[in-house]
Order: sequence, then structure tokens, then C-alpha cells
Amino acid sequence: MQAYLRSIDRPILVACGFVILILAAGTAYTAITQGTATFLSPAYLLQQLKVASFLGVVAAGMMLVILMGHIDLSVPWTVAASAMLATAVGGPEAIPVGLAIGALVGLFNGLGVAFLRVPSMIFTLGVNTVLRGLMVMLTGGFSPTTMATPPMQFLAKAELLGIPMAVFVWALLSVGIVFLLTRTPMGRYIYAIGNKEAAAYLSGVNTRLVILGAFTLCGLCSAMAGILLSGYSSKAYQAMGDPYLLPAIAAVVIGGTNILGGQGRYAGTVVGTILIVLLQSVLSVMQMPEAGRQIIYGLVIILMLVLYGRGGRSSA
Repeated sequence: MQAYLRSIDRPILVACGFVILILAAGTAYTAITQGTATFLSPAYLLQQLKVASFLGVVAAGMMLVILMGHIDLSVPWTVAASAMLATAVGGPEAIPVGLAIGALVGLFNGLGVAFLRVPSMIFTLGVNTVLRGLMVMLTGGFSPTTMATPPMQFLAKAELLGIPMAVFVWALLSVGIVFLLTRTPMGRYIYAIGNKEAAAYLSGVNTRLVILGAFTLCGLCSAMAGILLSGYSSKAYQAMGDPYLLPAIAAVVIGGTNILGGQGRYAGTVVGTILIVLLQSVLSVMQMPEAGRQIIYGLVIILMLVLYGRGGRSSA
């Protein structure tokens, strides 16, 4: 038992503890104010898991980039652009077009970071601004009037055996990410680049292609999130990805992934995502204003950096 506990990262255990604490606090609050334990009802937990799936898809792609010591700040408008163009095209081509847009944005980010050697924070922030300008120009600054296609709405709204389809999408994506990180050379190379890119290059790793691939996958994850969000709300809208950038980074860091790269487990990102969503829900029930929520996210990231960002890095 002790060996099993040692095999689990301390950040994951801490995050799980906070999840339990948040559930307990929310249950106590609703029991006092409403007279019911809403936070422990199966319907509520499934709804929160559905909401977590949208953030979880974004966080999965973000983790791949952060593991290399980079970051992708183009996520907000990659989400929005993919959703807006997918709904604009419509028909059977909607989802493939949306995913293609995300892949192209990720590919462009990877080219800038891997080949032009521009710092990822600066380059992806510039790409995010360009995407915002293009979408505003395309729509004239107004909210798009096109609707999400039935397949998009099915992925986001339908249920299978009482479980939301969006959760199945997140689960399938999670299996793919875990397989990539633990069973493929690319996964090992991602960790190696995060630990020391120069050492990985000297050992024969084509670091440029790995960086290119990771950013492309991040773009694909952002596009998938955009498709799910537009299906959930039945349409795409301006700045729909803005609320997901900071929470996605927070979910990755809270789960124990080193912001400098080289260390982290995907299970931690999943737990971090659930923690963030439950925290959002509790703050919403307590009527915490949006500004207060953003302050809390920032403080959580700073706290986790202090706790986990100064330790050694490994590829475990």
C-alpha cells in the first residue's frame, strides 16, 4: 500500500484532497442555504463532468505543449475560429473543417516556435490576435447567425447509458493522450525536450518535428473543444474560447505538470480539470463575481508554481 501511494504524484493526491474539500464545502453550503445536498446528487455530478469535458479537451492539448516547456496562448481564438468556420460551412464537412482549422493553427504555431525559434508565449499570443482580427473581419464584428450541425449537437448534448456524449469524447481523447505519452517514442521525446531540448537534440531526436507535432495536436484539441462548445450552445459566438485559457493552464499546473516542462502525468491534468470545474461551480453558487474567480485562478497557479515548480524534473 505504501509503495502504491509513493507511485502517485504528490500533486495528484493534493488535488484529489481539494476536490473532496470543495465537494464537502459545496454540500455544506447548499445544505445550510437550500436545505438539500445538491452537490452530491448523481445528476449534479454528471452535469459537472459534462462541463469538465469541454475544459478537459483544451487542457489535454495544453499539457502536451507545457510538458515541452512551451505554452500556447492562441487557444482562445483557435477554439472560436474552428467553431465559427465549422458552423459557417455546415453539413457533413463541418466537423472535419473545424478540426482542420485547429490543426493548421497548431501547425503554424509549431513552425514559428520550432523553426523560427520565436518564444512560444510571444508567437502564439500574436497568432491569437491575428485569428481574432480575421474572425471579426469575417463576421463584421457581429455574432455569427449560423447554427451548429446535428452531429455537433449530438456530440455535445446527447447521452449514452445516461452519460453525456461529451464525456465519452473526453475519455476517448484521454486514452489517446495517455497512449501517446507512455507508449510511443514521441511521448518520450516530449518529456526529453522538456527536460533539456539541447540534450534531446544531441541524442538524435528531431526536436523540431516533435515540437511541430505537439503544437498541432494542441490545435486539434482546441478545435475539438470549439466544436463541442458550439454544439452545446447550438451556435458559435465571438470570444467563446476566452474563458478556457487560464483555467486550462491552471488545470495542468494543479495536476502537477511542471510549468518549465519535463514532468507531469495526464491523470493529474484530469484531476486538475475536475477541481477547477467544481471550484467554478461552488464560486457560482456563492455568487462570486467573475473578477474574483479570475483572481482565485491566478493565485492557485502561483501557489502551485511555488509548491511544485521548483523541484527536479523527470520523464517518469
